[in-house]
Amino acid sequence: MKPISNFSIRTILGGYDNNLSYIITCNRSREQVIIDAGIEFKLISKYILKEPTAILITHTHKDHILHLDQYAKNYQNSFIIGHPISADKFLNTHYRVIRHNEIFKIGDLAFTAIHTPGHYVDSICYQLSPALFTGDTMFVGRTGRVINAGSNVEELYDSVYNKILNLPSNIRIYPGHHYGEEMSITLSENINISSLLQAENFLDFSKRMDHYEKNRTPDN
Repeated sequence: MKPISNFSIRTILGGYDNNLSYIITCNRSREQVIIDAGIEFKLISKYILKEPTAILITHTHKDHILHLDQYAKNYQNSFIIGHPISADKFLNTHYRVIRHNEIFKIGDLAFTAIHTPGHYVDSICYQLSPALFTGDTMFVGRTGRVINAGSNVEELYDSVYNKILNLPSNIRIYPGHHYGEEMSITLSENINISSLLQAENFLDFSKRMDHYEKNRTPDN
């Protein structure tokens, strides 16, 4: 577990495709938050002190909500927080809609929701300074992909270049998959190692994305 000022982050690796889920603990109130439900309940539950206050959903691709039914069954009072467009996927749960730039508090912790469509229409990054939980919008070494229904390269460019890259350069990225050499990285370090984060404009970014897709291997 990594302590950061008034909270701690526990990173858990597993799931369908090297998924990363996170447990955030407020050091004063001991309230906890889970980010994404891609990890089996038994691997998560042993680190939960009491029923978590909320489960934050970065987006609703199946691998990120695969075990949400288990979580909801065992944590019946926990809020599930995500984008308004996905509310109908969470019937019969304590679903709370969160909107772009909305700030919400859990214990002493103030989260900001940043709507980042592109990889998927309901993608949200959660900022808890000095941390940013990016789901599949940004990984260590690259952005998310735009090959599936609900993805859009122009929206991804806007989300990455006009939202995430305007955040403080020392903010630390916590992505939804372990695809890079490290599980986490600062924003400035990520820009330095990723050609997809060095584009001059949208046209340049689009060309870089095409080049990435043509040359990618199953491991990246």
